[in-house]
Formats: sequence, structure tokens, C-alpha cells
Amino acid sequence: MSGDRLAGQRVVLLGGSAGIGLETARQARAEGAAVVLVGRNPDRLADAAAEVDADGTAAFDATDPAALQRFFAEQGQVDQVLVTAGGNYYARLADLDLDRARRLVEEHLWLPLHLARTVIGRLRPPGALLFMGGTGGRRPGPGMLLPGALTAATPSLVANLAIELAPIRVNVIAAGFVDTELSARLLGGDLDRRRAELRANLPIGRVVGPSDVAALAVHLMINTALTGATYDIDGGQQLV
Repeated sequence: MSGDRLAGQRVVLLGGSAGIGLETARQARAEGAAVVLVGRNPDRLADAAAEVDADGTAAFDATDPAALQRFFAEQGQVDQVLVTAGGNYYARLADLDLDRARRLVEEHLWLPLHLARTVIGRLRPPGALLFMGGTGGRRPGPGMLLPGALTAATPSLVANLAIELAPIRVNVIAAGFVDTELSARLLGGDLDRRRAELRANLPIGRVVGPSDVAALAVHLMINTALTGATYDIDGGQQLV
């Protein structure tokens, strides 16, 4: 992908030092955008910024509302914001660590709400506010209490934000397994087995990578007719 469809635009990536966020920064730069990377680790941010020729970086915890406010006050006007920060947590009710559960809710519910309020007047219409969700939590099962609840909540949250923030656009990207460093850390020695299983069973015959998700994110930034919706990208994982 290369062109100038985001020329003159300023794109902020919360969680932009690796994986989907970094790849989206790379593709947005190829479309002419200036990119700003946000993460918690200054060293990783510096390396990522050099890799994509970022316009700036900021190291802070995005779930801190005060830090979020300070950051956007310093940025001035921006055009697109993608949030890939946050993780997941799988545990049965009896084993649930409430501190970890609370952190997950902060990342996937309170962060979007704080961010939505923060970007009012700072995100130029018809720019987009994009969130990452998932498809795996749609299937109930042991350990899926939190992923299931948050997976169900996110589309409703985004649809309502799209109405309240209009003409700013709000969408969510719901991914299945994506072959990232995070996936590698979570699966450890099971990573190769999982890749082989997906290649054998997915309708697309391959594993979804960060570049696939980034291409969708950039499309949602460019296509100004899209708002209030959830866009699945899992290679057909839900079908098998």
C-alpha cells in the first residue's frame, strides 16, 4: 500500500510500539500521514519511531485519564486515533484475580470512554476513533467470563459513541488470532502448533498477521462513510 490518501493527516497510535499498532503506523506513513506513537516503554517507542519515521512519541499509561488529557492537550488537532493498547485475561470464576479483572475492564471499557470525552474538539471530523476488539469471546466457555462480557459490550459502546461523537466516526476492529509478538508470548511453545492448526482449518488457508489488520484500520480511516460498526477480521475463524 502506498499513496497519499492520508496526506496532511495526523494519526495517533495508542499501543503503537509493536504489533498491530506499529504496522498501522507504517501503513499510515505510506499513505502520507504523520504518526505519533504512544506506549509505556520509552526504549521500545524510540526504536519503533525510528523504524517508521514517527512525528513524535509519548510514554504513559493510557488508562490514566489525567495523562490522557495532558497528552491530547499537547498534541493539538489530530485526525485519526487507533487504540491497540490492552490485553486479555482468561480465568474461571473460582480462579478470578479481581485486580487483573479490574485492569482489563479499565483497558476495554473505561479507556474508550475517557478517550472519547478527551478527543471532543481535538479530533477533526470526519476522522475516526478506532478500537480493537475480538471475535473469540463470542463463544461461551470455561474461562471466558471477562472476554465474553467485554466482547459483547464493545460493539454497543462503539455504536452509541458514533451517535454521540458525530461527525467524528467511531468503529471497532474485531480480530481473531493475529500472529504477533504478544501471541508468541502468550502461547510460548504452543505457537507453532496453533499456526499449523489455523493454516489447516481457516478458509483463507493462512494465519492473519498484523499487516492484514493494519490494512483494515487504514481503510477505516480513509473511508468516511463508515461509522458505528464492528468489522471482523479473523480469516473465517468463526466459521470452523
